[in-house]
Amino acid sequence: MGRNTKAIGDDAESLALAYLQRQGLVLVQRNYRVAGGPHARGAEVDLILRERDGTLVFVEVRARAGASHGGALASVGSIKQRRIVRAAQHYLLRLPTLPPCRFDVVAIDGGQIQWVKAAFDGG
Repeated sequence: MGRNTKAIGDDAESLALAYLQRQGLVLVQRNYRVAGGPHARGAEVDLILRERDGTLVFVEVRARAGASHGGALASVGSIKQRRIVRAAQHYLLRLPTLPPCRFDVVAIDGGQIQWVKAAFDGG
């Protein structure tokens, strides 16, 4: 029986999290969600981590069986980026002071992990 998309995505997030933790990042929150309005989709950040220097890193995790059709990295388009930024902005409203922030992507193509720091900006 085939595995559903959520289970595959959860496994990819766990793999990405373990990889980033080995690089020294510390998990702050996983799957931060913001509900959408009546005419808008919700927004989500897969992983929020903190670098050693205090930078808050918002991470989108994408996985594909292979690199065809542009691969996992190419699947993070402008609409998806805007949703991630919206969720990040919502998260940051809860903090008393704004830390330095960055938007990264962890792309997993056929088991190969690619970590792209500052893959897009919040503006």
